[in-house]
Amino acid sequence: MGEETAFPVIQTERLLLRETIEQDAEDIFAVHGDPDAMRWFGTDPLPDLAAARGLIKTFASWRLDENPGTRWGIQTRQDSRLLGTCGLFRWNPAWRKCMIGYELAAHAQKQGFMRETLSAVVSWGFEHMALNRIEAMVHPDNLASLKLLRQLGFVDEGCARQAGYWRGQYHDMLQLSLLRNEWPANHLR
Repeated sequence: MGEETAFPVIQTERLLLRETIEQDAEDIFAVHGDPDAMRWFGTDPLPDLAAARGLIKTFASWRLDENPGTRWGIQTRQDSRLLGTCGLFRWNPAWRKCMIGYELAAHAQKQGFMRETLSAVVSWGFEHMALNRIEAMVHPDNLASLKLLRQLGFVDEGCARQAGYWRGQYHDMLQLSLLRNEWPANHLR
């Protein structure tokens, strides 16, 4: 990932996971500028469209960073409008681990899109990044995210006290992880 390569597009049954581009700024801002949608994300809501464009540039820079990662835009295969994003980041190739993060617009929730996305991204990470471990940090009150990760096989490891800071206050975060040998073989291509 440290060199310029074609963006790794992933197709699932219903979704296209692709690079975010400047034309996605309004869709990114619709999610990342929404205080309710960002309450669990770990950052303050974006203030404006310019900040959304900056976030897209940040996502693109991860592919060239010394702690690289990839952030996919999530869309249905029939509509180019972004529903959210999902990324593998803070990749440590020597330790064969990274973190996963994601968000989804309110109108796209409760339709199985994030389950489909996470299944594809986790499989891609184990296969193409030679990962052994994928970590997730989730706010204890984000019950939907915790439920989904646990259903996918992520294991609770404990509480990182006041590990997050956004909206002017500290937040405890639950640490979960998934190991390659815990991921069903039928998920790996």
